[in-house]
Amino acid sequence: MVSSSATRLWVQIHAWTSLISMIFLLMLCLTGLPLIFHDEINHLLEDEISAPVMPPDTPVLPIDRLIAAARKQLPEQHALFVTLKQAEPLVVVAMSPTAIPVPGQFHRLTVDARTGIVLGEEAPHQDVMDVILRIHRDMFTGLPGELFLGLMGLVFAASIVSGIVVYWPFMRRLQFGTVRDRSARLKWLDLHNLLGIVTVSWALAVGLTGTINTLAVPLFDLWRAQTMPALLAPYQGKPLAEAKSVEAAVDAVRTAFPDRLVTSVTMPTTTRFGSPQHVMVWTKGRTPLTARMFKPVLVDAQDSTKMVVPELAWYLTALQVSRPLHFGDYGGLPLKIIWALLDVITIVVLGSGLYLWVVKRWGGRRKLSGVAASASPLAVSP
Repeated sequence: MVSSSATRLWVQIHAWTSLISMIFLLMLCLTGLPLIFHDEINHLLEDEISAPVMPPDTPVLPIDRLIAAARKQLPEQHALFVTLKQAEPLVVVAMSPTAIPVPGQFHRLTVDARTGIVLGEEAPHQDVMDVILRIHRDMFTGLPGELFLGLMGLVFAASIVSGIVVYWPFMRRLQFGTVRDRSARLKWLDLHNLLGIVTVSWALAVGLTGTINTLAVPLFDLWRAQTMPALLAPYQGKPLAEAKSVEAAVDAVRTAFPDRLVTSVTMPTTTRFGSPQHVMVWTKGRTPLTARMFKPVLVDAQDSTKMVVPELAWYLTALQVSRPLHFGDYGGLPLKIIWALLDVITIVVLGSGLYLWVVKRWGGRRKLSGVAASASPLAVSP
């Protein structure tokens, strides 16, 4: 049994953690709602470059041929990385005027993997979903914004836990699903408690996974600082190697890891996530859950039989598992719809909590005003 003093403390914790995180959580829920369906919305809104219709058994060309086609289109540019489309027989070759990428100077050429024809260049624009994602991720403030929203996620988790402690003994006295309508405030209080309990596990999971996601940049930097220097020490100071065969590197990775899909290839580079003497082949799992779990394989640029597989730290594994759990996109459209419904219910819980606080504060002030008025000489009847 929780003592009355402990109950008052938990009430204060619940009230203030809810108020502190309320506005930001409402923003995250509102922006998160369309992001649940970001693939479907992008498919409807974006004017994507599509592959021409050809027989389904048409073979694809080696990746080296596709990179050569992109280089022929922009002969003065450097090929930086290649992205392999999973849904269509297309590859996107990213090119830059310099071997070290410069933000804002990328050219992304889409190449038909079957014919080697450059179909077009992706326009560097920011659409509606990109804007919503930036607001949801960091409010256009970069890493400080991400970390701040992560902190709000922890405050939200504290609000959920304190809400359970405060309202669980009270709700046990009522039959589950009871909503009393003696007053508007009592009705919304019961709805707030009921919907909060119904969504408590989901809200806690989404809040904590969202907090983990905000640590992506520092966690990847930490992993790279701990792992990559030792692996790349023998190659430091050497010039950039010219990849002998990107196709051979990809084939070697596919043979060594048949349970994984190749998603992209980074050419030899001196930038933070590359190696001057290796082709970095990025892979992901084949199941809906592991499809968000990426793993790099470093293949020697001159000898594809030599591979280095950096071991991912446990915290990166936790980070990558949290991503599909956060947006609910590991179970197809039915799970996305469930996630969206739970998101809407959470918006109602947050809004009703704000309403209850305002009503309580306003009611308290009106009572104090009434007491003061009755004590005033001007209120005395003649």
